[in-house]
Amino acid sequence: MEKIKYYIGTAGWSYKDWEGVFYPDAQEKDFDMLNYYARFFNCVEVNSTYYTYVSPNTAGGWLRKTEDFENFLFDIKLHQDFTHKRNFTPENRAAVERVLNILRNEGKLGGLLVQFPYSFAFTGENAEYLSALISVFSDYKLFIEVRHSSWKAEEIKAMDPGANVVICSVDQPEIGKSLKFVPVVMNGLMYVRLHGRNVAAWKNSIANFGKKQSYEEQNERYRYLYSTGELVEIIREVFEIREFIREAHIIFNNHPGGNAAANSMELLRLLEGRLQHPVPQEMLRAFPHLRAVV
Repeated sequence: MEKIKYYIGTAGWSYKDWEGVFYPDAQEKDFDMLNYYARFFNCVEVNSTYYTYVSPNTAGGWLRKTEDFENFLFDIKLHQDFTHKRNFTPENRAAVERVLNILRNEGKLGGLLVQFPYSFAFTGENAEYLSALISVFSDYKLFIEVRHSSWKAEEIKAMDPGANVVICSVDQPEIGKSLKFVPVVMNGLMYVRLHGRNVAAWKNSIANFGKKQSYEEQNERYRYLYSTGELVEIIREVFEIREFIREAHIIFNNHPGGNAAANSMELLRLLEGRLQHPVPQEMLRAFPHLRAVV
């Protein structure tokens, strides 16, 4: 059986509350978060591209900061104009593709994450829109995240059988018609997004939708630390279909307090062996349970 290529990391890397938890508390003048992050993980999901059209210079900076890490990949989150606002121009598309191509040309592009909101349920109109969007970016690996249980992987795969598409396996609180966590493999690919299971905070976030909230309030629903048992269960479910997997991206989005980094670190060691991956001393202090896998 061919060995699975695992790309494990977090959604974003630039978090102030990771200082002293994952990043050193006292930092050198030339310290760079991305360069430090790439010492421990081989993949990152870029969130900033959802909010802004980043410049080619910015993408070039990412490459320079990770040039010592040959196998490091960037998964790029598609701008909200395409997924939430659903109103984009040819210029918007060109801006996205410039960044994708810069990374791809250097072998550093994992793929394009196309994340839709919970409200994007399966309808004829929505299916038509998604199909068209897949065609727009069919030259790239596409990771499609839909959060409503009305969607089926087979329906998305049938939209463009020739495209390199996988529907994301999403772990989140099961509220309403939210999609349950089921490992999905398409075209040998798997993309797992782990948002945490903070049910109370998630419900509170829904109740306050549309209201003005601070950054901390907006992200409180992602404050969750997966237990070792929960990680083992996720691995067990993935392993049940491992014969079909060629490449698996597993991204933790439970970023508040450094939880995503801690869970990524623990998952790496559970999957690939405890001696292969160093753990920063800051993490061992903040998350003492990690000593059990060191």
